Amino acid sequence: MFILKTRTKTNIVLMAVTLFLFSGTGLIADAADSAPGEKSGSGMFVSMRESLLTHKTFPTTSEGLKALGINAVELSLDRDFSVHAPDKEERVILATDEDAKAYRVRAEQHGVYICAVLTACDFSAGDIESNVAWIARAIELAELLGAPTVRIDSAMSRERELDFETRVNLFADNLGAILERTAESEITLGIENHGFQGNNLAFLLNVFKQVGSDRLGSTLDLGNFYWRGYPLSEVYGILRLLAPYAKHTHVKNINYPEDQREVVREAGWEYAKYVSPLDEGDIDLDKALRILAEAGYSGDICIEDESLGKFETNEERIAVLKRDVEHIQNILKGIN
Repeated sequence: MFILKTRTKTNIVLMAVTLFLFSGTGLIADAADSAPGEKSGSGMFVSMRESLLTHKTFPTTSEGLKALGINAVELSLDRDFSVHAPDKEERVILATDEDAKAYRVRAEQHGVYICAVLTACDFSAGDIESNVAWIARAIELAELLGAPTVRIDSAMSRERELDFETRVNLFADNLGAILERTAESEITLGIENHGFQGNNLAFLLNVFKQVGSDRLGSTLDLGNFYWRGYPLSEVYGILRLLAPYAKHTHVKNINYPEDQREVVREAGWEYAKYVSPLDEGDIDLDKALRILAEAGYSGDICIEDESLGKFETNEERIAVLKRDVEHIQNILKGIN
């Protein structure tokens, strides 16, 4: 069992570091075009999963952001350290620090600013050293790219095979070693509530407690607990418990039949049928974002609309993304 002791950091220092990183990259207000990345009174701003911008929607990430009036993306990092180019349809491998620095310059020249790096590492597969080394390098790359946080996937291939304590210890041991190896970094790690294991509140809270680092928290997906089968009213209670741990977010929505909203459902029940644009779902995103604001969260609200596959044309999908952005921006304007 690994328990990490870290340097104490106050929320004020964390906020100052985040603002410093963002102010240097243009995420707050100095975008080249209009005012994408403009923060609400709470400090929250709209971002988007980079994959939504280039999969049957826009030709490039930069063109998509410009059309949507935002400039912040969560960048997906593959195991070979490759990422999607900001300005064309190609992969770029960030093999060295110089590669990462050059990518950041290239991205920002095209109005693309990276607010988070998305990783996926199965801590129940492979050896701990290779997993730790890969995430540690992702943290270094995030710092070079100007991103203050790294998303950690909670899903494990053996999560239904291993007992609860074993899974918690395995996850905590890996994350503890990663944080120890990157002890001089201010980059935070956000475990996403994803899949079967990650949408277990007890699992997440036990990992947070066992690791014991201010740098570790949640990539809080506002829709995944509803996907997992929790009644709608309970979802807000869970979000309220996790909001103080939020380092990053994902936002999606689901429009279930009325008789299914307040009952316990099978995980993922009819998701492909009922996943919806953000403004059509059951989750009151104004309420959810206010929960985050009240907990002191001041980062990005990252759109992850998985309803796009229900629409046949690029034009329809782009129209949905524009509605999503407008919906979140309007909510944020009302949060002081």
